[in-house]
This record gives sequence, C-alpha cells and structure tokens, in this order.
Amino acid sequence: MSTRLANGGRLLNKGRALEFTFNGKRMTGVEGDTLASALLANDQMMVGRSFKYHRPRGIVASGGEEPNALVGLGENGKFEPNQRVTTTELFDGLTCASQNHWPSLEFDVGAINSKLSRFLPAGFYYKMFIHPRPLWKHVYEPFIRQSAGLGKAPRDRDEDSYEHFYAFYDVVVVGGGVAGLQAAKAAGQAGAKVLVMEQTPHWGGRAPVDGGEVDGLSVDRFVEQSVSELHAMENVTLRTRMMGAAVYDHGYVMGYERVNDHQPDAKGPRHRLWRIRAGQIVTATGAIERPLSFAGNDIPGVMLASAVRDYAVDYGVSVGDRTVVVTNNDDAYRTAITLKNLGLEVPVIVDARPSGGGPLAGEAVALGIRVENGKGIAKVKGGKRVEGVEICTQAGEGAALETIKCEAVAMSGGWSPVVHLWSHCGGKLLWDDENVMFRPDGDKAPTGAEGERFVIPAGSADGCLDLASVLDNADAAGKAAAQATGHTPGKGAAPQAQPETMTPIQAVWMMPQGASYKLRMKAWLDYQNDVKVSDIQLAAREGFESVEHAKRYTTLGMATDQGKLSNINGLAILSDALSQGIPQTGTTTFRPPYTPISMSSIAGEARNETFQPIRKTPMHSWHEANGAHWEPVGAWRRPYCFQKPGESVHDAVNREIKQTRDSLGLLDASTLGKIIVKGPDAGKFMDMLYTNMMSTLKPGRCRYGLMCNENGFLMDDGVVARLDEDTFLCHTTTGGADNIHGHMEEWLQTEWWDWKVYTANVTEQFAQVGVVGPKSRKVLQKLTDDDISNDALTFMGWTEITLKGGLPARVFRISFAGELSFELAVPASHGRALWDMLMQAGAEFGVTPYGTEAMHVMRAEKGFIMIGDETDGTVIPQDLGMDWAISKKKEDYLGKRAQQRSHMTDPTRWKLVGLETLDGSTLPDGAYATADGTNANGQRNVQGRVTSTYHSPTLGRGIAMGLVLNGPDRMGDVLDFPKVDGTVIKAKIVDPVFYDKNGEKQNV
Repeated sequence: MSTRLANGGRLLNKGRALEFTFNGKRMTGVEGDTLASALLANDQMMVGRSFKYHRPRGIVASGGEEPNALVGLGENGKFEPNQRVTTTELFDGLTCASQNHWPSLEFDVGAINSKLSRFLPAGFYYKMFIHPRPLWKHVYEPFIRQSAGLGKAPRDRDEDSYEHFYAFYDVVVVGGGVAGLQAAKAAGQAGAKVLVMEQTPHWGGRAPVDGGEVDGLSVDRFVEQSVSELHAMENVTLRTRMMGAAVYDHGYVMGYERVNDHQPDAKGPRHRLWRIRAGQIVTATGAIERPLSFAGNDIPGVMLASAVRDYAVDYGVSVGDRTVVVTNNDDAYRTAITLKNLGLEVPVIVDARPSGGGPLAGEAVALGIRVENGKGIAKVKGGKRVEGVEICTQAGEGAALETIKCEAVAMSGGWSPVVHLWSHCGGKLLWDDENVMFRPDGDKAPTGAEGERFVIPAGSADGCLDLASVLDNADAAGKAAAQATGHTPGKGAAPQAQPETMTPIQAVWMMPQGASYKLRMKAWLDYQNDVKVSDIQLAAREGFESVEHAKRYTTLGMATDQGKLSNINGLAILSDALSQGIPQTGTTTFRPPYTPISMSSIAGEARNETFQPIRKTPMHSWHEANGAHWEPVGAWRRPYCFQKPGESVHDAVNREIKQTRDSLGLLDASTLGKIIVKGPDAGKFMDMLYTNMMSTLKPGRCRYGLMCNENGFLMDDGVVARLDEDTFLCHTTTGGADNIHGHMEEWLQTEWWDWKVYTANVTEQFAQVGVVGPKSRKVLQKLTDDDISNDALTFMGWTEITLKGGLPARVFRISFAGELSFELAVPASHGRALWDMLMQAGAEFGVTPYGTEAMHVMRAEKGFIMIGDETDGTVIPQDLGMDWAISKKKEDYLGKRAQQRSHMTDPTRWKLVGLETLDGSTLPDGAYATADGTNANGQRNVQGRVTSTYHSPTLGRGIAMGLVLNGPDRMGDVLDFPKVDGTVIKAKIVDPVFYDKNGEKQNV
C-alpha cells in the first residue's frame, strides 16, 4: 500500500521512479527520496529490532539523529552495516536489509527477551554473569558475544575508493540552514575565505519546511537567493553531503563528505575525509527535537513531530491517516496544521501544558483540530505498529480517560541545540531553564594556545528558536568570525523576519507526571539500546549518581546514537531521581565524530599495496636503473648494494668498500631521520633527551648523541647539529625517525607542556648524500668556490655552501665509515640533481655508489655501534663502553635514574668487545659463546653473544662485535661459539676498533 500524498514532496522528482529492495522485497520510490521516505511511502513501518529486547522498531526521526532505522546497505564488496535510512539517498537498484533479528524481521526469536524484561534490568549482566566462573566462561560469554552488536561486519573486500583532502580557510561554517548561509554571507562579504558544509543534499535546513518570510520573500526563496549570492563569491566554497564530523584544538576541523553514496556507479571516491585548518569555526548545526517519555513510545509509528512534518512536506509521505500530536511546546502545532492542510486527520493535539499554546494553537483550533490541555498519553496501543492511544491527565498517575484510534503519534518534547562540535574541544554549556535546554556558554568558548576564541555558535545551535532571532544571531556570528581573522565586516543589518509569539515550553520528562512503575517500565529513553525510564531510576537507587556512571551502567546514549535523542531526557530523569537540578547532574561527554563515519574513509588510500606506501628517496629511480639490490628499512627501500652484470652480492659489497676506502664512494643517506627542535627552551629539552650535554653545543658544530627511554635503555643515536641559538637539527636512524619524533612530542605534551619548544619531522624535506673517501674533499672542491678546507671546516663542524648552478647546500663534516667524509643536504627537489652532479664530478676518481651493507661493514671495522644490532631494548650505554657519551655535569636526563638501579649497575652485565676468529672465518650472526656448566634447564651456560658480524675485505678476515661477560677485562681470551652443525668456532676477544684506531683518516 502506498502512503504517497497527492500534494507535498517539494524535494521530489515524481516523474522518475526508482526501484529498490528491502529484505528481498521489491519496492518503488522516486528521485529525491531518502530510503526512509521511500520505506514509509511503501507503508513499511517496522524497519528493525532493538538491541536488547528485540522489540519492533520504526523510523523516529528524519535526520542523522535517527536511532532505530539502521540497515545493512548493499551486497558483497559494497556492503556496509548500520546505515541510517534517514540519511541514505535512494538510488535505482539500492539493496538493503534490516538487522538484529532471527529468523526474520516479522518473526524474531529474540523478542522473547521483551517478555523477560522484568528479569533483565539495567546492569543485570554485571550481577548475573560473573559467578560461577565455569558457567561464565562456557555458557554466558559465548552467548553474549554471539548476541552483541547490531549489524554484521563485512566479509568481502571493499570495492570502492576513498581519499583525504587537506584545506585551509579563514572561516568554516558547519551547517547549511538559514543560520549557516547568513553567517557565511556575512563573513564572505567581509573578504574572508569561507567554507560552508551541509550534511544533506539540500540548503536551508528546517526553515523551508516550517515556512515564514525574510525581507518580504518566502523563506525558500530567501534560501535560493542566499545560495546564489554565495556561489557568486570567489572566496566562498559550498559543499553539500558533507558533515562537520569533529572540531579539535587549534582550529582543526574534520569534514566527512559522502561524494558518491547516491550514485554508486560514478567515478571517483565514495567518501572524502577533509582535514581543515580554520581561523574561526561557526557551528550553525541547528537543534534536535526531543521525544517524550510515555508507555509504548517506541512502537513503530511513534515519531518526532518535526519528522512527521518533514516527510509530509519534503517527500509527500503520510505516516498515517490519523495522527495524534502530543507536545509540551508550540512547535508541534505546526505539524498538526501541516497535516490538516494536506487533507489528513489529526484527531487530537495532546498538550501537557494546562494553559495551552499561543497563536499556533489558535490556528489549529480554527482548522477544527481538537486540543486537550493539561493532558498526556498514558499508553500507546499496538505491537508492530500504532493502533491508538490512551489519554490521561498529565498531573495524574496514568488512569485512561479516553482511547483514540490512530496510526501515528507525533511527539515533541522541545528542542536541544546541537552542541556537539562546540563541546568537542572544550566549549562549556549552561542550562537555559526558560527554554528547557543546554546551550553554549558564550563566556566559556573553546580557546587556542593564546586564549583566543575560535568557535562561534550560530542560530538555533546557540539556543535561538525563531527565524528572526536565528538570522540576527547568525549574522553577528559571521561578522565576528570575519573580524577575528583580520577582515572588516560590513555594517549592514541582518535580514529581517517577523518575530513569532510563542507560549513558554513546560518541562515534561515523564508522561504522565506520576506514572506508575508499570508505565515507567514501558517508557523508553534510548530506543537503540533499550533503556527505559525505570532503568535510570534503578541506577540512581543503586548509587550510580554521576551521569557518566549511569550512562555506562545502563548503556544510555551509547552505540551509534550517542545520546542525540536520549541524553537530555535521561539526565533529567536521573536528576529527578537524585532530587537535584539538571545543571548539577551535568551532561555526558560529547566525542567526535558527530555521527559515525566509514572506516574506509579514515584509511583513505592506505589499502592493499598502498596500505603502507613504500618511501622512496629522490635518487630512487637512479638506483633502480643502476643495479640496486633493494633492502627494506622500515617503510623505506634502500640499496643493499649495486650489482654489476655477472657480479654476486658479496662481490659487489667488497668492491664498494674497497673503492670507497681507496678513493671515493657515495651513499644515499636521505632516509636518516631529520628532526628540527626549536624554541627558547630547546637547549634544556635537548639535555633531557640525550645522555650527553647538548645545550653547550655552539652553532656551526655537531655532536654525536645517545638517546634513552625512561627505563634507561638505549633507543636511538645520531649526530646533532646546532643551527642557531634556538634551533637544533637531530639526525636519527632510518627506522627510528617517526618513533623518536613521537617520543619527543609525548614528553613535550604530557610532562614538559609549559616548555617553549617546537618540533618538526623534516626527514622527507631534504635529500642527503654522504661523500666518502680520500678523494671526497677534491670532488667537492670541483663543485663549489666556498672554502671547505680542513681549517675552514673541521671534523664535526657544518656550514652552508653554494654548489655550481646556484644550488644551496648544508655540508656536515662527519664520518660513519672512518674515512674523510662529508654529508651534503639539499632540498628534496634538488636531490637527484645533487646526485648526478657528484657522479659526474667524481668520475675521474672512479666514484662508486655504495649500499647499506658496505656502510655496515665499514662502520663495524671502526667499532661504531648500530642501533638494532648492538642494542635490543635491554642494552644501556654503559654496556657498550660509551660512558664517555654520558654527561657528568647534568643533573638529569631521560633514563638516568633507571640506570642507577641495582640491575643496571650489576658488574655481571655483558659488555661490548671485538671478536676475531682464530681461523679468519666469519662468525654466525647472533651466535652465543658457551661457558662451563649448565643452567636450570640443563642447557650449557652462555657468557656472551655476537651482535654484528661481517667479512672485512679491508682486513681480509672475519670481524665481529659482541656483548660478553666481563669482556673489556678479558682481552685476548678465546671463546667457543658452537654452530648448529655441532662444530665450534674459536674467537679471541679484541678491541672493537679494527681499523684506524686513532682516526687519522677521518681527520685528514
């Protein structure tokens, strides 16, 4: 049966029919429908089952606040659970299915829980399912896990694509109703760069449905004119189907754009996640109508009055031939008047206020609608749909005075401003007793680091409920936002609308006021989670007096709903149970996102082979074309060596080492971490991060440093360069850059939050090339006129030079290979040019690029440690003989106190030594040195292990480093290293520096 009206449907193109299926049943809608309006047009009142009791559930709202009507949308690789039918645009071929029932929507075995509701009160699972333990583990837990959740998780790989977008605006306006449009006009006319985002496909919000005039124009014509004016402004961007999902500190806004949900076969991403930096944010997010609590208020056909009005006006859909309206405010009278004008019956308006309503009430009476003042609904009759209502006295206990037949109930408990985005980053609320709502406290707005306000509420989101005050408020908000971003707003007045006369709302939290326990047991607060009025009252009696505790005990306002409809009513019931005012009870915490967003949009393009994109240096393509044998290092790919035709990897590594030691080698060191630390307190911060003193380092100089975690264990090393008095450049290991930057930020944000320090990970902003070998200075001198002699640029110094062609470079005189060595850093965009320039200039010296293995062998020949080889998360600097890198002057550094623990100072800790095999062979990596006796497991005792081992072409034999018991005191001792095949390699403990112990070559 179709419930489509002959009149109404301002958003529809009735000339184009669309087919869709619901639970396998074919249905028809028209272009412009939402899935909700199309289901209602097909008289599909029941759309799902509730979470706990599996009660029949119907559509309640018309927007993102809908708690009940969640479906599994699409099939196979396009399936997505828990999609709101109220925000899903209908398209031809749409397939959906209801959720949380078995075997079918009409007949659900789980509905037996509803009959047992008396035995399943709030918190019953806390009380019943703990003891006895065997029953919990083997009976209760599997059953509860099987029952948990609403929709089913997708099984197939998502076929759609998603993307992230970064944007910067002076003013971001969230909401495209009349308030948002007016705020955007005021800011745009001042010259500010403005973004307006509206989560629906249409502009104007509720105003075109509710009607009225603005500056002599009908409100829908005013909306059209405003949108046209904004489109004409080059500094204004308008986006529909885009939700303001979250507001974070420092004006960071997250927008969620549903690009192609309404046209699934279109090219491009399905969803787009916007990451926006805004100078000012205007939250014109509107208000949500509250339900009323009375017995049976969850039966399909009981809906918000505003939603009934929306479906009739916007989509030409009747939710019933006879609709009873129940209210405590004037706004619901609009619904009764609208329905009556469309030819539908409104048997009665039940107004809980003894004195009745204002002019709208008079208009309803003039149309012949019966109005009952001081009355309430005792009970809604029906099961899977509304069949009638019992009317009672609101001040009584629920004795029925009359039963009225109807197919729908339109309820209105007042309006709550959408304060979620305001609250996301710390905006406070105040209780407006006159309008019975929480609204933003203008004196306690979210502020930035310098105390500047950056969020401004506008329109009904700021508590304004009539068109005239909405426009005035929004115009002022737009002008204030423009002024705060350095623009001069115009002096023109806001558009004018006729003020409305409204009779004050009456706070009604339970209907009737003195409802019996039996009625309270059947009056629902949270439709999705099956929380009743009696559940909140029970929580209060059992000591859950905090609204946050009561929320978790009863599950009020949890899951996808997040309390949009249930929150205010729930905390009002709790306040009444605790005999205190609503402001004293407070509200729960509003957390982002405003409504759920897809997991895929969060991932964006990070999926399949791009889940973790391969990071490539600017020279990657050159390496690839010149025989690079690749090695993964974190997310990077680095050349292990460069093979020539017919050459083995081993031979390539030996050739690269020999050529670098004899003449000239190039190393692509771009992957090494580069972190800027800047600010007046940067020196103090660096001293806490590193074991050695960094604050005394002079600009133009470098210092090798060790970094430990708070437990004293070595976590990274690298060269620190001081760029100026307030700025340090920290080099880290390739795999450690992101972790070390996170480590820095964690301490700055949680422990030293008041220190004036800024950090930035600039690893990918620079290309860096190591120019290594006896000829390195000569090749550089061919490329620059600047003085890089030993006197001008001494070891562990740095300077800025200009290379041929005007290329600026920063050159560091540091060495990881033990040879004369320079590292040149240039902007990443010039990295390939620098590499080509060095290869060309070095040709006469037989320049050879070398990879990570040659780098490792040469550093081991010099006895330099490698994080991850000589360290494993349990090693401290003292184990490595690096006491020289621990400052004796500093009072503290991260890890210092931990290194003073008895275990850390235990003389039996293994220490770093060199190992040299007696037969010149190479020790196996990770091999253990055995000792006499056995341990508690019957295994041979060990007294050390190999940390690094290589064949050294420079020395012509195997070399290794290892951690050995009392190693530095046992020089010359021979250790046994058993192999897997049972043979034993004998190695002598030696100095870990195998090559150029005095450093003569690097100081040339």
